[in-house]
Amino acid sequence: MSGKPPNMIRRRMMLMGGVALGVVGLVGYQFWPRPIRASGPIKFDKLLAIPPLERGRMQNGTRVFDLTLKRGSTVFFEGIRTRSMGINADYLAPVLRLRVGEKTRFNVTNDLGEDSTLHWHGFSLPAVADGGPHQVIRPGETWSPEFTITGKAATMWFHSHMFHKTAEQVWAGLAGMAIIDDEESDLLTLPRNYGVDDIPVVLQDRLFTPAGQMPYVPGMRARMQGMIGNFPMVNGTIGAVFPASTTLLRMRLLNGSNASIYNLRFDDGRSFLQVATDGGFLPAPVRRSGLRLAPGERAEIVVDLSDGQVAKLVNRGIDTGGGMMGGGLPDFTFLEIRPKKLQVPSARLPERLTTLPDVDPARAVNTRRFRLEMGMMGSGFAINGQPMRMDVINEVVKVGQPEIWEVTSNGMLPHPFHVHGTQFRIIDRNGQPPMPGEAGLKDTVLVNPGEVVRILVEFTRYTDAKNPYMYHCHILEHEDGGMMGQFTVV
Repeated sequence: MSGKPPNMIRRRMMLMGGVALGVVGLVGYQFWPRPIRASGPIKFDKLLAIPPLERGRMQNGTRVFDLTLKRGSTVFFEGIRTRSMGINADYLAPVLRLRVGEKTRFNVTNDLGEDSTLHWHGFSLPAVADGGPHQVIRPGETWSPEFTITGKAATMWFHSHMFHKTAEQVWAGLAGMAIIDDEESDLLTLPRNYGVDDIPVVLQDRLFTPAGQMPYVPGMRARMQGMIGNFPMVNGTIGAVFPASTTLLRMRLLNGSNASIYNLRFDDGRSFLQVATDGGFLPAPVRRSGLRLAPGERAEIVVDLSDGQVAKLVNRGIDTGGGMMGGGLPDFTFLEIRPKKLQVPSARLPERLTTLPDVDPARAVNTRRFRLEMGMMGSGFAINGQPMRMDVINEVVKVGQPEIWEVTSNGMLPHPFHVHGTQFRIIDRNGQPPMPGEAGLKDTVLVNPGEVVRILVEFTRYTDAKNPYMYHCHILEHEDGGMMGQFTVV
């Protein structure tokens, strides 16, 4: 960024740094008494931050990670230090490298000065190790969940899940990515050189004040719609540039925003191959020109850069519902990928990636229905008429028994529905089979207004009649507001 940062922020206090859109009135009014006009796009002149790769240490046959939740300050704009939170960092966290079959322990120390948790999003693990709102880490304490990494190779993540404060703490930076490897992924000719041809891409947006701070101060409409920012960032970098040295680039996309649903594509219309969903590889690469990613969702894509042309990863604004509340984001750029003049040729991608069982709803022994509900004026968030209560177990699920969970959105907005402790498969949307790009393992599914989505859910490993898992909307303001329930597996 060039010039005086405070003035630059004043000039660009429109949503996503420079596109005129009324939605900024939904969240920006708390800092500004009158509309602010944009004056040009973000300047892309910063190298994309690549988080360090953390592999832990082996101790008596267990892979151990030492993680500290801490406060810090981050330079998002030249000359300004923004108050933030992070995990072993001032903002976000190192990328954790894990392996299927390994027993793993995470020593999580809380140096925040306030209560927090750390949830392992997408993992199959015991409920007591899930890191949900029941596993509170008090200031100065260390929580050490231990479990064996199971499932398949995948891109997962971890984040705060503190009751009523998840949105605030994730907004400040308490989140990170985890990469899981297995023997199957070892054999695939996919780009795998971390930080070179295999990169983490944590997509977020944050709302900055003219002083360059990003306090969490949601107004009524922000509580309704979720907090949406005026600057997009990748791995905490605003105006990010990645100099690509290979002909193929693997991008591990994570929507780590509080509420924004991104409609991703490349500005020149080039297609790409999607190779994975939340919980692992698709059976085969899927050719796509665009990808919708809701909060909590992940997707791995491979883009061909052999033409040597700059490829910009952009959001293309679409209406996601919401009526007069506003439901879409504007067009903006997340990242510029600039191929180097001398590119290293990449290996050809495999035609097959993995084998997944057919989705057979006839296997289900039970059907449960979940209505995602919200009232007006930032209140009334509930599932099946019940707002989240820590002392209420809403559902009891039998281990090893497949179930159909039928999820509907009864309001004006879409809701990404997340289930803890498992990976599920989408059966259909309004009776239609899922598109190929979401036909793999999932832990979060976007449910559009008025839509009925059926998923096939099964818990095969852990039981605990006392400690619950969560299911909830992954728009974090909705989760904090009560659109969350609890279930045990017995």
